[in-house]
Order: sequence, then structure tokens, then C-alpha cells
Amino acid sequence: MNTKRLMLGNEALAYGLLKNGCQMACAYPGTPSSEILSAVVSLKKEMKLDIHAQWAVNEKVAFETAYAGAQAGLRTAVAMKQVGLNVAADPLMSSVYLGVKGGFLVISADDPGPHSSQTEQDSRLMAVMAKLPVLDPDSPVQAAELAGIAFDLSEAFEIPVMLRPTTRVCHSRQSMDVEKIEMTLRQAAFEKNPGRWAATPKFRLQLHKELEAKLAKIAHYEPTRPRLVSGSAKGRGQAIVVAGVAAANARDIIKERNMDIPLYQVVQPFPLHTDFIHEMDGYDEILVLEETWGVIEMQLADKNRVKGKNTGFISPAGELLPENVEERICAFVGVDYQAPQITMLPGRRPTLCAGCPHRASFFAIKKAAPKGIFTSDIGCYTLGCNLGAVDTVTCMGAGISQAAGFTIAYAKNEKQPPVFSTIGDSTFFHSGIPGLIETVTKKIPYVLVILDNRTTAMTGHQPTPASGRDASGDPCIAVNIPAIVKGCGVNFIKTADPYDLPAFIDILKEANAYCKENGPAVVIAEHPCLLNLDRAELKASFKRVIVNRDVCDGCGYCISQFECPALNMDKETEQICIDPGLCTGCAVCSFVCPKGALVLENQE
Repeated sequence: MNTKRLMLGNEALAYGLLKNGCQMACAYPGTPSSEILSAVVSLKKEMKLDIHAQWAVNEKVAFETAYAGAQAGLRTAVAMKQVGLNVAADPLMSSVYLGVKGGFLVISADDPGPHSSQTEQDSRLMAVMAKLPVLDPDSPVQAAELAGIAFDLSEAFEIPVMLRPTTRVCHSRQSMDVEKIEMTLRQAAFEKNPGRWAATPKFRLQLHKELEAKLAKIAHYEPTRPRLVSGSAKGRGQAIVVAGVAAANARDIIKERNMDIPLYQVVQPFPLHTDFIHEMDGYDEILVLEETWGVIEMQLADKNRVKGKNTGFISPAGELLPENVEERICAFVGVDYQAPQITMLPGRRPTLCAGCPHRASFFAIKKAAPKGIFTSDIGCYTLGCNLGAVDTVTCMGAGISQAAGFTIAYAKNEKQPPVFSTIGDSTFFHSGIPGLIETVTKKIPYVLVILDNRTTAMTGHQPTPASGRDASGDPCIAVNIPAIVKGCGVNFIKTADPYDLPAFIDILKEANAYCKENGPAVVIAEHPCLLNLDRAELKASFKRVIVNRDVCDGCGYCISQFECPALNMDKETEQICIDPGLCTGCAVCSFVCPKGALVLENQE
């Protein structure tokens, strides 16, 4: 029996995967893709499905695990965000040559904007480089539909297929029919064929030729053929070609303005259908609306007729918001456009949560090395830049390697600044370990602070290898971080709670002194993320801090240097006040005030 549900795009995509027989789903969390695997787990439990769902240590491991299942004939999927695809690029490129037996979907969620990413990179360009067919949904419902089409395409041509939703698809909601999934499980049956699965470079040339033949056929695959979604196919004059979420916006705009112009939606941006390219030859002008780069436009390849990203008619940076789409369509057809009046409300910069243990760690690092260089990484702890304790953020794992780079760069200077690197526990497992090993072998003098809050906090609290639970919440073996650090060859390893600020500062100073002669020193800042604690645990650990009005002179040091949301300046008294609705009772601020105005309630 069908039921109507208002589903998040990532939930709809998860439903589409399972409805179409996906037996293995692997992922590494990253906005906007994180909810896909979480939804797979929820549907698995709700519908009692015997499938495998796995949070992997990084995107490369997730990809390779799911790919093996497809080599064995199962339908499998791997999900990540666009920058995560960089981490999985090596197996991605090779898998397209080798092919699959069961359907294999590579879900790469792009983030035009960007809203929560280092770059606006377009995964479709990675697909072009890999020679991988890619499908581009315009809505949650279409994302679910394309999951089935993608599996069929993958198995028809024995090739991985990329499904590329964007933030506005992943995080929008749409009502859709949901039925009980009755899955017929396939049995794994890996057929040994070293000439294919373990092909040497000589045989890779032949596989490349076979891949080109597959792409030529996929460019005629009827289920993914571009379709006319508005107007009539005139074959002359002007036409608009759309893909992804821009297609949904363009349909609405043309309908509202009652425009008589052919509008074609492309769901397979690469390879673009050969017949469609020929069909477009008859039009005098073509507007292409797509995010983030001109992949379709590039294949139409006529700059005199085609207007889009590559020709500068549409900005190459940022999202195609509804108002942008409408303005460009109006400019294309020569219709007046009145921009909507949008009132922008003042915002405030993001900051770490009240009571976040990372805030204490960063404050301690500044105190231990006030003139240091602070390299860091991708995570909620990137917000340490607000506290003056994060100087560099490049990509996951880079903080450690860049710490090495700075110490080497300063080696010839008369004075070498102390170098501290911070990395989250999940990121340490993801890509921090190789860098740590490298710095041990080179005896690099720096301090690594592993911010261990026992979860992947920024993306939705997915488990880490140290959490002791898997994607389904079931118990699993917990990996010991100090043991791994010791196994990497580090001799200075200390674990401490950053809430005990004075002691934590002393340990950091000790680590800094040690590393100058002995190489890397590692301090593990161990305290759980407060969002993972229940009310009883928070209440049991709560310590009330009050403001000593006789001491507080309103200098604002605690606000500017510690930046806890619970601390505010009272405009009337010009003294600090503590918001009881935000204060978590960590009591770290009692160590922060240089005047001693913030004190524990029973110690005033």
C-alpha cells in the first residue's frame, strides 16, 4: 500500500536506491550528502531489509568497498560530497575502465554556492575526465526515479554511473509515494577474470577502447534522452536547455510568464545524446542553464549560438537561484525583468557551540604558544579561526602536512615559531595518519592536537572508528587513538580533558618543549561533543559560573578571546552577563577571565 510522505531529497534518493535493489551502501559523511546513508539505515530498519550500510573511514575506502560488491554482481552505491570525490578519484578512474557486473552508483552531491564546502567544483567535469555517464536530478522525486534508471544503465553497459544531486535537491522536501519495499536479494558471484579485473597497462588500452564504444552507445540510450518539457520543438529560432535544479526553476518561470519557447531538460549531461546535439543544430540561439560549469554547453560546442557559463552570459560562480534563472531567461528572449526587492537581515558569524570542548582546546593553544603558527583542517573546529587559533584550512588531512611544511620553511630562520596542528578524530582516521607517519620519519618539531569528541559532529554525528558503533547503531570494535599514534612512532602521547584548562595548557607547553629536540608530540584533547550527551549527563556535570560584579570591569576579554555564545555584555551595567539558556555549565570560562571576575558559584 502506497503512502504519501514529505521526504528530504537525500531520503528520497535513499528510498530510490533500496526500491531498486541496492544491497550495499557505503559513504563518508559530508554536507550536502550526509543524510543519504542515514536514511538508508532508517529505511532498512523500518522495512526490515537485509542490506549492508557502512560509514567508511574515508571516501576512497567507501568507494572501493561498494565497488567490490558491484564486481560480484550486486547492486551497490557509494555516497559522498563533491570534494570527497577527489579523495576517491583514483578508484573512480580505474573502475570506469574495468566496469561492473552489478549496478554501481557513484553519488556525488555538489554544493554550488558553496554553502558548506571548500570549492564549488562540478562533479560532472570529473565524470567527463573519467568518461563516466552522469545523471542530474532536478528534484527529490526525480532523484529517486533516476536511481532506478541509473542502476539499469549501469548494468546494461557494465559501467559505473554517477548520480549528481546538488544542495537544493538534497535538502529540499517533496511529497512522494512510498511503498513497502520487498527486496529480492542477489547472491554474490564474482567471476575471476584477471585480464579484466587486474588488467595491466597493455590491456587497459583495450579496456579504454571498449569504454569509448560504451559511451557512444550510452549517447543513444533512450531512457536518458533529453526531453521537451515546455513549448514545442520548432527546430529554429531560440531554445533553452536546462539541467539539474535549474530545470525545475526554469519550468516554473516559463509557465508563469506564459513564454512560448522550447525548453529541453537534460538528465544525462554526459555523454550528451548525439541525436539531441544534431537536433539543436537547427536553432539560431540556445541558452544553457546548468550548475556549476558548462558541461552541456561544452558539448554543444558552438560559441556563436550557445550562451551559458562558458561564454560569460551566466556567471561562472555561485548558484543559479530562481531570480538568476528568471533574469537570464528574460535577457535571452528580450523581455523586461524587474528584480525582486530582497531585504537582507544582519547576520552573525558562525561560532562553536556553548560548552564545545574545542573552544577550550583552542584557547589553551593560544596561551601555550601565543606567537605560534596554527594549521588546521576540515570540521566544525575550523571555527577556531574566530578564536585566532586556526591560520590555515586547505583540505582534510592537510593540517599535519602543512605543519611539517611550515617548520621546514622556517628552518633557516634565526627564530622558528612554534607550530601547532589541530585535527578532529574523524579527520585523523580519514587522512591524518599518513601525514603523521611522514612527520615522525622526518623528526618534524611540531605539536599535533587531536580533538577527540568521539563523533563526526559537523555532518550529523556519524560514528568514527573510535565510537564503538556502526552505521546502524550496533556495537562494533572501537579503535584506540593513542595506540594508533604510538604505532605511528610517536613517543610523546598525552590524553587530557581540555575542560581542565590550566592543566591542559601545561601539557601543551610540555609537548612544545619536547618536540623541539625529539620530533612530533601528540596531545589528545578528549571530551565528548555535548550534543551527544543526554540531559541527565549534562545536569550531572553542570557547574554554575557567576559574575563577580565587584571585579568585572567590562573589558570584554572573555568575549573577544573565548567567544562563548553564553557570554554577553550587559549594555546597562557594562559588565559581562551569562545567558542561563545557553550556558552548559562547562565552567571553562572561570579560567579565562584575567581579572578573576568569572567564578564558580560556591567559590565567589
